Parts: sequence; C-alpha cells; structure tokens
Amino acid sequence: MTSLRIIFMGSPDFSVPVLSALIDAGHEIAAVYSQPPRPAGRGQNERPCPVHAFALKHGLDVRTPASFKSPEAIEPFQALGADVAVVVAYGLILPKAILDAPKLGCVNVHASLLPRWRGAAPIHRAILAGDEVSGVCIMQMDVGLDTGPVLLRKETPITSDTTATDLHDRLAELGAELVIPALAGLSDGTLEATAQPDSGITYAKKLEKSEGLLDWRQSASDLERKVRAFNPWPGVWFERNGERIKVLSATIESVSGDERNPGKVLDDELLISCGRDALRPTCLQRPGKKQLDLTDFLRGYAIVAGDKLA
Repeated sequence: MTSLRIIFMGSPDFSVPVLSALIDAGHEIAAVYSQPPRPAGRGQNERPCPVHAFALKHGLDVRTPASFKSPEAIEPFQALGADVAVVVAYGLILPKAILDAPKLGCVNVHASLLPRWRGAAPIHRAILAGDEVSGVCIMQMDVGLDTGPVLLRKETPITSDTTATDLHDRLAELGAELVIPALAGLSDGTLEATAQPDSGITYAKKLEKSEGLLDWRQSASDLERKVRAFNPWPGVWFERNGERIKVLSATIESVSGDERNPGKVLDDELLISCGRDALRPTCLQRPGKKQLDLTDFLRGYAIVAGDKLA
C-alpha cells in the first residue's frame, strides 16, 4: 500500500489504537492534533490527553490549538501538505478550510452505525437505548455533524452484559482494523463512499453528570441499561442519608404488580421496586470507599426491607 502523509486528529483513549495502526502500517504522520493539556488529579496539574502522550512517546509533532477560528490555526494545518487527515474523537469542530486542506479530505472514525447516533456519545446512547448492535463507520467528513458518506462499516453485537467500557474497547479495535483498508481504497480509487440514508437518523447528545441519578419510576430494564451505559462515567447513583451511593452493576428481577412501589426496598438483599419490575444492585460504592459486592456492602451499611429510597 502507498504510504500517505497523514495529519492525525484525536484526543481520548478511543483514538489511540487508530494512531498506532497508522504508524504500524508505515504511513507518515505529518502532525498530531489533540485537545490542549488540562488540569487533572488531586494537584490539578496540567496533563496531556492520551493521544498527546502517545504521540510524544513516538516522537511525533503535537499541536494543541484551542480552536480553528483564526488564520493562525488554519494556515499551519494547510502548510503541512497532507494527503489526508484522520479524525477520531478529536473534540473540535472543523471548518471547511480545514476539511478541504488535505488532498483526499478528512476521514472520520465514528463509533456507531451511521446515521444512527450521530454526535458526541454514540457508545453510551446505544446501550442506554437497548440497541442490539453497534459498530464503526469510516466516513468522509463534510461540514455537517457526522453526515458525510461512509467508506467502510463493521458491526458488533451489544449483549445484555455489555458495558460502555466493553463497547468502547471493542469499537476502538474495529476502528483500527478498518482505517487502513479504508485509506488504501480511498487513495487508489477502489473504494466508493456511500451516502447515508435519510431515514434512521438519531443524535447522541453529550452526557451530563445529572443523568446518572437513578429514577425508580423508570423500569428496572431501563435502569440496568443506564448502569452499564454510564460505566465508568458519569456513573450511576442513588442518594441516601446525604450520601451518593454509586451502583456499578445490577440485575433485574420480575415482581408482581401489587409490589410496584418505586424506590421501596422489597427484601433484605436490596431488591428495589421500580416502575416495572425490580433492580438489585450487585456492586456498590460509598463516597471515598472502595467498591464492594452486595453482601459486603450490606454488612457495613444497613438497608432493609421496607426502607424507601428517594
């Protein structure tokens, strides 16, 4: 395969396998663009994002503009003379001047089966919605939000046990597998992009911390999916005695209609009535404490049948 001169644009862990695959395939990485370092940890010291740190270890030129709204940010990008830009969860909106600068344009690795789940949080929204399948699309970018034509796609199942962490890692691997043949087909003209259909469009809005609060009026199946979808961030919790109790895993149990009393604890092993059926947390965590399985948690923190959770 012909070696391409590539600008890579990405920031989180999800992006790293694709950058690694491009390096291993022998492509020339002209520069890496990532989000600027930000304060992190107890000391709030500035820390580079995962792509930035990975790129530095490989001796790559890393650039961290805050935006592409000025000529001072756009012109150095254009001057790189790239064949293509590969974009993976970068985090900045790219104007037309950036999209048009590489000879073959900008190619995005997106973690959904477009046009379903365009936007910021496709992995989490797919699990939360109860989707049975997800996947990766390699897409030619245009000025819309994940609206460009698709070069390659590959599916993967979402099971009743799949967490956001599981799906994140699987889709990151799929993206790394697909990007190499996608670039080869794009560069030699053997791969034709297909326009996205006008039907089936959904948007994966950005996650908010407040979404993690468990609302017992929802069905147990909805809440169990939320536990898996929001693991590890923003997390899922209920509040009791002024504490935010995190729920890291849970199971669903059927209950009869006359037991339906959202938030009521139905037994001494933390079976909680929901709008439909009941949820039993199986791994929990109090603030500042370690994660505990249900038995160990209840040994040190009493919640008994008849209690009512907010």
